[in-house]
Parts: sequence; C-alpha cells; structure tokens
Amino acid sequence: MQIVLLSGGSGKRLWPLSNEVRSKQFLKLIKTENGEVDSMVRRVYDQISSAVPNADISVATSATQVEAIKNQLGSKVSIIVEPQRRNTFPAIALAAAYLYYEKHCDPDETITVLPVDPYVDSKYFRTLLKLDKAVQSAAADIVLMGVKPTYPSEKYGYIIPENTDVEPSPVSQFKEKPDSAAAQKFIDMGGLWNCGVFAFKLSYMLDIVRKTVPSGSYTDVVNNYSSFEKTSFDYAVLEKSDSVAVIPYDGEWKDLGTWNTITEVMDPLYGFAIASDDCINTHVINELEIPIVVMGAKDMIVAAGPDGILVADKEQSSYIKKYVENMDIRPMYEEREWGDYTVLNVSVDETGNKAVTKKKTVKKNSEIKEKVHTTNRTVWTVLSGKAVIRINGRNHDAFPGDTYTIDKGITHSLTASEDTVILEVQINCLNK
Repeated sequence: MQIVLLSGGSGKRLWPLSNEVRSKQFLKLIKTENGEVDSMVRRVYDQISSAVPNADISVATSATQVEAIKNQLGSKVSIIVEPQRRNTFPAIALAAAYLYYEKHCDPDETITVLPVDPYVDSKYFRTLLKLDKAVQSAAADIVLMGVKPTYPSEKYGYIIPENTDVEPSPVSQFKEKPDSAAAQKFIDMGGLWNCGVFAFKLSYMLDIVRKTVPSGSYTDVVNNYSSFEKTSFDYAVLEKSDSVAVIPYDGEWKDLGTWNTITEVMDPLYGFAIASDDCINTHVINELEIPIVVMGAKDMIVAAGPDGILVADKEQSSYIKKYVENMDIRPMYEEREWGDYTVLNVSVDETGNKAVTKKKTVKKNSEIKEKVHTTNRTVWTVLSGKAVIRINGRNHDAFPGDTYTIDKGITHSLTASEDTVILEVQINCLNK
C-alpha cells in the first residue's frame, strides 16, 4: 500500500509560531508519553510506520515546506512538490503521476490519501489496512474512512452510509457542514464525519489524470499542473463517483487547527514561561529567550515567537486569521534540512546597505551545502560546537570563538561534526 500524506496550509491560525513556511504540522508542541514534545507530522509518520510497517509513505506539499519535512522526517521520505498550490484534487493527481512514473508503482496498488495532521490513536492507522482490503476486493472504486461523531458538529461534512450494519457500506449521500440540528439528524441516520481519508487503486486516479493531461511522463503532468481544476478532491472526484464505500473509525480524532484545540494535547507551559497558581485553563508557549510571566489569567493563550506575540482569549483565538493574513512580514524562523535558523536583526543604514543577522543551529553530521553569494558579504562566528568550514576550496577546523569573513563571489560550506551554533551576518553592500 502506498500512503500519501497531504501537507499544506498557510499556518495563519497558529500565529505567531506558524507561518507560510512553518505550518502547524511542524510545530513541536504535542506532548508524548515519555514527557517530550513532538510535531504533528512526526507523530503521524511514526504512527503509520508502527501500525503499517510495510507502507511506503510519500508527502505531497509545496516548495516552501520541503526543507522542514526533510528536517523532521529525514531525506529518505519521498516528497512530491506542487508547482503551485491548487487544492487537494490537483495535489492528489500529481501524487498519482509521481507514484506511477517516478516510483514505478503497480497500477493495481492501493493508494491511501490522508491529511498529515490528525490527532488520532493507533486504531485509526489499523483502519487503513481495512481500506486497502476493501479496495483490493473491489468493494468500490473509492473507499473512505468516516469518523463516528461524538457530538453534532457544524464544522465537519457528513458521510451517510446506506447500511450501518455492513462494512464497508456503500455511501448514500454527502452532507456539507450542517447546523447542529441537521447534524444530529445525520448522526441518528448513522452519519460519519468526513475526515479526508480515502483509498483507491492507482489506475483509477491515473485515468482521471490522463483525461486532463494526456501524459507520458511525470514532467508532462508537472508542466501542465495549472490545467487541473483548482478544487478539492471531494468536489472534483468523490461526489461525482457512482462507486463509493465507507468504513467507520470509532476512536480518538481531533482536528488541531486552532490554539483552542491544540492546547487540549499540550502541557500548560512551554519554554521560559511562568504562570501564577490562580491561572485557569491558560497556556503559555514561549520560543523566545526572555521570560514570560502570566498572572490571574483565565481561558487564555499566550504565545510568543520570532514572528510576534499573541495574547488572546482561547475562544477568540479561533478568529486570528483575519487579523494576521495580510501581514507582510518575512518568517523570522525557518527549519532547514541541516537544522534551523532565527533572524535576530535586520538593519539598513543611511546609504541603503542592508545587514541581516541570524543564529543558525546545524545538527551533528549535517551540512550547509556549498553556496556562493553574488552581492552579500558573509561573516560566520562559531558560538558552540565543532565544524569544518570550507572557504574557496580550503578547509578550516572551526571552534567556538572563531570568526570567518566570506566575501561575495566566494564559495563556502559548513559540515558539523557535533551540534554547532553559528552567528551569521549577511551584509548586502549595494554601494561598494
């Protein structure tokens, strides 16, 4: 079975810790059984690997998230990069083309697609095996997973099965985000939440791809990506199919899309944070190196990171997107395959020369690959760790306190033999 994880999202609802590059699935906030914290994408990847050890996992994402995925999942995971964001239907079409043309998967193999960020238990992933079995037995062209509702939610779509005593059951109809009264009626009919998990044979999706893009290669599909309708898989494929079945999942399932929901699976304090004993249902998340003290707060979220600071009532925090979506601010923290960096300062002098100061953390045995700047002069100062810095073809053993100035036009790279922190200053010398 091939599993495709859809990793998208702009990250605005968990501002200031998330942004266009660092979407919610990469935030290391979820508490684990051993007392540590993990990200959504790492947690889901590990759960799949444990429950479905023979599954081959690929991630469909945008170019801005590739480095973060490699940082958290390693370089071995297959990454399918969308040329542009066009919703789930084009992303799944592209994934099908990649699996067939690039990974040479059998057209009869089951493809299971799911979001990268559900908060679920292991039963959820064991249900994927049921989807595979149903697809291979030709129970339907598309087999869905539906979550048994715990309350009449207005936030989710509903899948109405024809026969709740049969598994898988043919789907009678779909209902989009109803009011609570209608939702209760759907639940009474055996309705299930649509959690965005579906399985089909690779050949099924390839036929759809070829109707849009007559292709003989993956490159053909990539080059004609804009030909795919910019819409969801549900609208483009699922609701037009005459052969759809559903298998219920009766277990923990949470959509951690807002601060109000993600704090349900977090410790109350994260980072350099202090809260008074009379704080009630309040979470403080601090990624800065200065302390945050919160006193007497009730039902509050306080989140501070390189991009900004949020102080909000938990319920109101669900509406944050409209306040931050038009902020034209570059991400101040990014993950890279080799580690991560934080922008500490950006300054421009009276002549227009710009200096950007970053703190970079390079993981042990990782490498900032060789590069050359055509306009910037770069200064590296080693703060901790040990590395080999290569400048213009010459190796230098670098230790804490060492400083290297790299003029524009000079090739340079860094290989860390242990976790290494460097202070980088890039000076764009426009007038020199």
